[in-house]
Amino acid sequence: MDESSASPRMNQYEKGKHTPDVRTLKLLADELGVPLSFFFCEDESSAEIACLVAQMTEEERKELILSLLQSKT
Repeated sequence: MDESSASPRMNQYEKGKHTPDVRTLKLLADELGVPLSFFFCEDESSAEIACLVAQMTEEERKELILSLLQSKT
């Protein structure tokens, strides 16, 4: 994203005048150090979970899923 247009563009996103496309969201996510899914979370706790899970290895994610499934039974 061009720095000279970044601030006005972000302002338009924040005010809901424009919606960024997925490519732009991916660039923003990379810049902010968050996963793309962060932008689709409906609350802060979901966003925090998305960030934590994104930092896990694939094996850790599988273990977490198994643990969550086992705790439901």
